[in-house]
Amino acid sequence: MLTQERNEILTHVGRGTKLGELLRRYWYPVAFTADLEDFPVRKARLVGEDLVVFRLDDGTYGMLDEQCPHRRASLAYGVAEPEGIRCGYHGWLFAPDGQCLEQPAESEESTFSDRIQTGAYPVQELGGLVWGYLGPSPVPELPRFDIFTWTDVWRDAGWAMLPINFMQIMENAVDPTHVEWLHGRYANFIRTRKGLASALTFSRRHVKIAFDEFDHGITKRRLLEGQSEDADDWKIGHPLVFPYMMKVGGGAHRQMQIRVPIDDTTTWFILYSTHKPEGVTLPPQESFPNYEVPWRDERGQHIVDYVEGQDIMAWVTQGGTPDRTQEHLGKSDTGVILLRKVVFENIEKVQRGEDPLGVMRDANAARNIDLPIERDKFGGGAAFEWEFLTAASTRYSPQIDRLRQLYAKAEEAHKALASEVSGMR
Repeated sequence: MLTQERNEILTHVGRGTKLGELLRRYWYPVAFTADLEDFPVRKARLVGEDLVVFRLDDGTYGMLDEQCPHRRASLAYGVAEPEGIRCGYHGWLFAPDGQCLEQPAESEESTFSDRIQTGAYPVQELGGLVWGYLGPSPVPELPRFDIFTWTDVWRDAGWAMLPINFMQIMENAVDPTHVEWLHGRYANFIRTRKGLASALTFSRRHVKIAFDEFDHGITKRRLLEGQSEDADDWKIGHPLVFPYMMKVGGGAHRQMQIRVPIDDTTTWFILYSTHKPEGVTLPPQESFPNYEVPWRDERGQHIVDYVEGQDIMAWVTQGGTPDRTQEHLGKSDTGVILLRKVVFENIEKVQRGEDPLGVMRDANAARNIDLPIERDKFGGGAAFEWEFLTAASTRYSPQIDRLRQLYAKAEEAHKALASEVSGMR
């Protein structure tokens, strides 16, 4: 358990808080680029800050404090113009760097626009997401993790806005044994009563678990019953990317789970997936869908017959910010204990004026970062891929039928190749 003081530190993300100052050293997604192409101005909120994100006609992105410095109206209802964003209330125009360019109702003699500057923040596009940075200068590099840079895949992104602190989601990322119980035993209890197929690859018993710190976070490893230590789950594992992401997947499916801390009790949970079935030529994908994943039914009850819905149930029922002074940790919580240790160590680094874990200053090193991950997840092969298409959030994707067709073609190609090889023996 934690003391009340340390639990408070672990849950407050606002400006001036210990955790908030750590979190401001990193880049975060603030919007999908496709959404800004549909409409070029969007409200955003990140680590307790209200912001406006916009896209100009030339493709330039900007991110400013939401409130106009004139009379505090919201710039989220502003007009995107070639030079910047114009407040809808009185027409004050602001450049992406926050400088006021025009004050239309003021006479040329009395204008004071050159003295008006609003809060402006660095913005970049990567992998179909708009990323923003709210921390101090010098601005670190935006890490270009592999999944965001691949060009020969199909993408897909589900998301949900959850009424909880992001840290309880991150603690789940270093909790391997919940898989066999929440996504195995409990999931099958629910699914069989609905006449749905059991989730087989999630049900195997954990023999042992381990965690290794690395340059970008913590690698999580597991050994399942019946596996040797050469199995991908133990030999390779998958990474928690500090402080708010985790890469998961298996076979042709890869996913970055992104837990954006909106404020103390709100998290934008993004399931950013890529698909590359072997033996199939993928047609071009000019843009990819992003879609809201439902997690409550019409009665307000949790939807728990798919993987992420089960996770969300567990997170949300812990409360907006869990009272960790009342918990009782065991040996299976080794990863949770390690994550908290890493968080507090990096809070101290920031307080000493040092860069925390994973902050990058070398542009070349940040250009293409390979994050190793299991290929044969849970020893399930193609079965794992299919369960993610039927028993996980991807089932809500607007392109789910097309994805199932692609994976079915890949399975047919694999069987044909295996038959050909067998006939040559």
